[in-house]
Amino acid sequence: MKPALFIDGHWVDGDGAPMPVHDPSLGQIMAQVPAASAHQVNLAVQAARRALPGWRSLSGARRAEYLQGFARHLQQRREGLIALQMRNNGKPRHEAELDLDDAIATFDYYAGLAAQLDARQDQPVPLQAPGFSAHCRFEALGVVGLIVPWNFPLVTSAWKLAPALAAGCTLVLKPSEVTPLIEQVYGEIADALGLPAGVLNLVAGAGKTGAALSQHPGLDKLSFTGSTATGQRVMASSAAFCRPLTLELGGKSPILVFADADLDQAVHWIIGGFCWNAGQMCSATSRLLVHESIADALLQRLRSALLALRVGNPLEQEVDMGPLSCQAQWRTVCTYLEQARNEGLECLVGGHALPGPGWFVAPTVYTDVPTSSRLWQEEIFGPVLCMRRFSDEAQALALANDSAFGLVATVISADLQRAERVAAALDVGHVWINSLQAVFVETSWGGTKGSGIGRELGPWGLAAYQSIKHLTRYLG
Repeated sequence: MKPALFIDGHWVDGDGAPMPVHDPSLGQIMAQVPAASAHQVNLAVQAARRALPGWRSLSGARRAEYLQGFARHLQQRREGLIALQMRNNGKPRHEAELDLDDAIATFDYYAGLAAQLDARQDQPVPLQAPGFSAHCRFEALGVVGLIVPWNFPLVTSAWKLAPALAAGCTLVLKPSEVTPLIEQVYGEIADALGLPAGVLNLVAGAGKTGAALSQHPGLDKLSFTGSTATGQRVMASSAAFCRPLTLELGGKSPILVFADADLDQAVHWIIGGFCWNAGQMCSATSRLLVHESIADALLQRLRSALLALRVGNPLEQEVDMGPLSCQAQWRTVCTYLEQARNEGLECLVGGHALPGPGWFVAPTVYTDVPTSSRLWQEEIFGPVLCMRRFSDEAQALALANDSAFGLVATVISADLQRAERVAAALDVGHVWINSLQAVFVETSWGGTKGSGIGRELGPWGLAAYQSIKHLTRYLG
């Protein structure tokens, strides 16, 4: 296997210990990737610093051409990337296909925004005071560190890479040690496009590598997606430098089903909300709130649908849900299932691991879960749903908003006025109404409370990598 680190335009071997990369459907090692040392992280940051003046001085139109090249090369490598996503993550084919489409759309979108940057520069700012003029510039923040998780590799990276490059930033990307292989495509594309050396650097590694990057004094910005606990440490390291920070963290999101909902549609959206990617989503709507008048009927349909869900190795058969992506997460989910048994929670379906090989868990639903339960309060990051009943809209909102997190929510109701009213009252960053979790590059992504700081995607994602400079002149 070729070297996994891409630093200053060259592929190099990591100085650290080899990291095993697994096929989670089989529980077997598929590759060994040496980790980047702190010294190599430093070299990557230095390379990005050297490349910064030239890259940010390019026109937005020229940077747009490079971004279009990333989109084009991703499309050309489509089948290989889909197969790798299925093997290293355990994603069903339809999920892996959507991941790739998302990444392509992200580069295309930010290519469009980059092309508009030149016309936006030096726009006059109307002033009330006579005798002065002012205009505004949008400038790249500088060298940015990007740390991404294992649940949506390729996608989460695109959400950060594309706007950062569009803005004129240079960067160091640290993929997860669980899924470093597919992220290498970004170095390969940079190489193929002739992207100037040092503009994009890749440093594979685990926690030590991430810490070396997040604590590096040479960064001007850090963007992190991952667990809330790790995000707190990343925030502390950025505080030492008063450095701008974007955090996309955990969630424990609600899905609210009102009495007038179509039950079959509701079941479809509920399952998508906690079984997509085997529940390994910060946006998983894993707290189900159902109006008491339809709760029993809905649960009966939900149980039948989950028993019919096809779970297995996506490379061997057509499946609806694959395995957990790593053994550590499988163990974490199994610990929560044991906690549910200890708490005496009522299990509607599932509640156990599935036979191997591989790290599979049965889709699981617990009913009438007390709000004091750890399973109700904590992010599980697996296909586990906790359900409670409500009697009216006010109670539904109170239960939904009673959380340390505030990432997303889903509202299901035939009364669109009520759905809009409830959506407006939810303390989250994104709400779906009568829909699966469709995420579009044009809309924002991010949450409130313990779910993070800042926004990705849309024009807000670009703004996260820009500084604003105003120039004011006395006219005399």
